[in-house]
Amino acid sequence: MQSNTRTHVPPQRSRRSLLRTAVAGTAAAGAGLALGPAFPASAATRELESTDRPTTPAQALRRLAAGNQRWRTYRQEHPHESASVRRRLTQGQEPFAMVLGCVDSRVPPELVFDQGLGDLLTVRSAGEVLDEAVLGSIAYGVLELHIPLVLVLAHQSCGAVSAAVHADETGEPLPAHIQYLADQIRPSIDHSQHGEARIDATVNAHVRAVRRRLAAEPDLAGKVATGELAVVAARYELRDQHVRTLS
Repeated sequence: MQSNTRTHVPPQRSRRSLLRTAVAGTAAAGAGLALGPAFPASAATRELESTDRPTTPAQALRRLAAGNQRWRTYRQEHPHESASVRRRLTQGQEPFAMVLGCVDSRVPPELVFDQGLGDLLTVRSAGEVLDEAVLGSIAYGVLELHIPLVLVLAHQSCGAVSAAVHADETGEPLPAHIQYLADQIRPSIDHSQHGEARIDATVNAHVRAVRRRLAAEPDLAGKVATGELAVVAARYELRDQHVRTLS
């Protein structure tokens, strides 16, 4: 990929200027899109200029696929960590994808996708559970930073899902804040399965439900309809470190 001179994009939508000021320091819904074949690793991917930023959902998915391929084959590049990149990022950020993931320590998005500073906007909550803070954070990334892809990333052996399934089966109460998580996950519990299979199936059902809800949010639905934005459900396998999209 070739590097070009960075173009400054003037601020837009003055009605949101207050929000921009407040957070300046941080300065389709997947149909037909998949984490496809990875790009071959090359030195050109290490220090990409802002003009190489993916601007479409498909481009963003391909960039993530390439990074995940490097991660799971132990060929990480740890891009965008140089002094020049750090200096450039003091002027602003242009992340190309947002990842809503679980808080699980085994699934850090920047490592799983081999991305660096300024590449991903990440939001993490146990079991990818949505609340107003999570929804507001995602809306900020899409509306203010013009991110073309929101990836909802579930994972194998999710503890939040396991807790929700156990509470549903036993009727045992959970601590108040953990009960909130379980209540949000409960509608996705797959009662046609049993044991570990129920937990595994619920992981998939829940991440799909979160994806559907996000894609239907008024702030996002219009962009999904025009193809500017894709909201995609995916799952990370601990056993082989592979991210696969879910239809």
